[in-house]
Amino acid sequence: MGKPFNYGGQAIIEGVMMRGARTMCLAVRAASGEIVTHCEPLNPRIYSGWIAKVPFVRGLTMLWDTLGLGMRALMFSADVALGEEDVDFSGPVAWGTMGVALVAAVGVFFVAPLLLISLIDRWIASPFVSNLLEGGIRLAIFLIYLWAVGLVPDVRRVFGYHGAEHKTINAYERGDELTVEDVGRNSALHVRCGTAFLLVVAVISILVFAILGRPSSMVVRIVSRLLLIPVIAGIAYEYIKFSARHQKYWIMRALITPGLWLQRLATRPPDASMLQVAITALQRLLVEEQLVVAQEQPAGRLAAAAAPATVAKAGQP
Repeated sequence: MGKPFNYGGQAIIEGVMMRGARTMCLAVRAASGEIVTHCEPLNPRIYSGWIAKVPFVRGLTMLWDTLGLGMRALMFSADVALGEEDVDFSGPVAWGTMGVALVAAVGVFFVAPLLLISLIDRWIASPFVSNLLEGGIRLAIFLIYLWAVGLVPDVRRVFGYHGAEHKTINAYERGDELTVEDVGRNSALHVRCGTAFLLVVAVISILVFAILGRPSSMVVRIVSRLLLIPVIAGIAYEYIKFSARHQKYWIMRALITPGLWLQRLATRPPDASMLQVAITALQRLLVEEQLVVAQEQPAGRLAAAAAPATVAKAGQP
């Protein structure tokens, strides 16, 4: 199996989650110093079914699944890092926490800017300018939030693991050996980063809302924002995929650059122990994905699929 385009990851508490085409694996450093790993299959209907081939729609389903996986991985990593027994990777608490987080995010980044702009809206004659200022406030809130949380020591460690995740994916995609030394020489920035995705969402929301006019009712205005969130997210997802595939062109590299700059707020230089955790997560994922591929192959191809070059290169014995 060749190197797939869709390997990605997420920083979690004292660890990294890596996601492939069929499987998700995470590695977390426990309080004892041991690296604990966990893997589980991805929903094939989302990642391999017909919905994965429908532009814009696929983005919504994958983003929703990513949110769920990310929240549960964060809770799992917190339990492992604190040395909790009988770690549960799912349950109503995880989904409830994700629901509260989503409501808070929508309130802060979509509703709050409208409420702030309403304080001065009566003096703004142009609906276009009003919507543009609303988008500017939304973008400012996002940037201030990202900068502020980066000042928290625990969050800074998560940002260090974020850098480790990017370095590991970059090393794999460049063809480097998955060792701490080789991975550490790679960039901590990546074009498919979720931080860049959020920036794209903010910019696209400015463009979309700016052409909608200005309803006289604030309630209608708020509802229009909420209803358009899925549309904006779907557009942003397709843009990120397109830009990553066409980054060799100078104009696309120029469009990608602001997202890379922004990642400097959400990543920190990782230490060797963080790099080792990220490498462990990717190595485990590569092995698990190859096992799934081997199981899917006809009997005559099992031997060839069981020992692919990517696993050997990843440092597996």
